[in-house]
Amino acid sequence: MADTDVSGMSFEAAMAELEQVVTQLERGDVALDDSIALYERGAALKKHCEDKLKAAEEKVAAITLNADGQPTGHKPLDGV
Repeated sequence: MADTDVSGMSFEAAMAELEQVVTQLERGDVALDDSIALYERGAALKKHCEDKLKAAEEKVAAITLNADGQPTGHKPLDGV
């Protein structure tokens, strides 16, 4: 388990670490205190990935298309 700040991780790095956390927890050979720490790290990684996905979905949804279906720009995102 890495001690890297989750907020600075890319989506791909967070997903890779989350997969490692899940694998370790599924094996069941981790001490209770370590399992709790892994679970907390996994929860933080999951939230970070969800937030990154939501931001990407909002960006895609904001893309405007012309009559031919070609991108012409984007709508301003609220609060960005």
